[in-house]
Amino acid sequence: MNYYSLNRKAPDTNFENAVIKGLAPDRGLYFPREIKPLPVSFFEDIDSKSYPEIAFEAIKQFVSPEIPEDILKTIVEETLSFDFPVVKLDDKISTLELFHGPTMAFKDVGARFMARCLAYFNKNNTNEVTVLVATSGDTGGAVANGFLGVKGVNVVILYPSGKVSDIQEKQLTTLGQNITALEVDGVFDDCQDMVKRAFLDAQLTSKMQLTSANSINVARWLPQLFYFMFAYKQLHNQHDAIVFSIPSGNFGNICAGMVAQQLGLPVKHFIASNNANNVVTEYLETEHYNPKPSVPTISNAMDVGNPSNFIRIQEIYNNDFERLQANLSSFSYTDDETKTALLEIYERYNYVSDPHGAIGYLGCKDHLKTNPNAHCVFLETAHPTKFLDVVEDVIKTTVALPPQIEAVMGKEKVALQISDYEGLKAFLLGTI
Repeated sequence: MNYYSLNRKAPDTNFENAVIKGLAPDRGLYFPREIKPLPVSFFEDIDSKSYPEIAFEAIKQFVSPEIPEDILKTIVEETLSFDFPVVKLDDKISTLELFHGPTMAFKDVGARFMARCLAYFNKNNTNEVTVLVATSGDTGGAVANGFLGVKGVNVVILYPSGKVSDIQEKQLTTLGQNITALEVDGVFDDCQDMVKRAFLDAQLTSKMQLTSANSINVARWLPQLFYFMFAYKQLHNQHDAIVFSIPSGNFGNICAGMVAQQLGLPVKHFIASNNANNVVTEYLETEHYNPKPSVPTISNAMDVGNPSNFIRIQEIYNNDFERLQANLSSFSYTDDETKTALLEIYERYNYVSDPHGAIGYLGCKDHLKTNPNAHCVFLETAHPTKFLDVVEDVIKTTVALPPQIEAVMGKEKVALQISDYEGLKAFLLGTI
């Protein structure tokens, strides 16, 4: 598969180079040159396929021929070593649980897949690769865990000080080995801007190989399409009009779902459920895209003021606003509305959600007001104990810590503090 830059000022490249480089030389995001729909029979026979078999067929075209099929099958099987259950709340609403991996967040799949691809590409390479990643919460822990101990790969994670939960911070600052955490005096957008700036800094790139493990990287972004196929497998015999409500921050998850739809997955509609960071909600109402500084909320992984992957979504629809608007709705919710939803889900369904999932639930409710025949699936993107203070305060119940969370609670945080890009650059140059 060839990939092109969405800035259209760089040459096409292959999957391996797109993964290793992260961003194109013209600072554009890479996008697959074509998306070939899977045979209709693939979806008709989906019940007979295992999750790894579904994932292999879905991702194969995007990584060939750089990764041989036997290697790809192993990568997929190792990536998908946990479950993705759909929990039905009532006849109209279900939730897809994406928190059963090692760091209890949906990003485990993309991080594990990318780590294994990069390890394969780097197996005979004596040069080290530095994975530089910004996180608004869960990305950091998932990437740290996915890349821990990978030969020839160093990971540097930037996160905004005081704006991730205690558990999220523990997951990205306590692993050691080839993982370094940088605590940034700022917000997520500052972290993301620093990462993008580093990729364009010739003084750095001439001395070290940088890549990113944010969803801007095709190997982190594309595997997220698996979730939607797994949910379809579990629901298609019961419901015809399946709609997905995705808690949306950097918009990689929902964009991957749209790629699954391009592959032929019978999805009726998508909902981008936002917190106060509502750039896309406003865009779909006004057709004006106006990035803003991010606003801190209790659903911190969605605190993104300029979502990187939205340009990929526009590309899928050839920048046709009316086509996009027909397939994508968006709603925005306050922290108070989020807390009300957390309590409602618990009292009505005896289900403990996290703040991000609660926003997805609210998106379902709003969509169903005008689309009563739909069955709406909201993505539960992280385990509620990752946001323990908020969740327990709202539902007035103690939530038991799962083993994955307990394992990091007693560990000591190790992070270097930086305040600006020069601090990041000085650190990186000091590691060479």
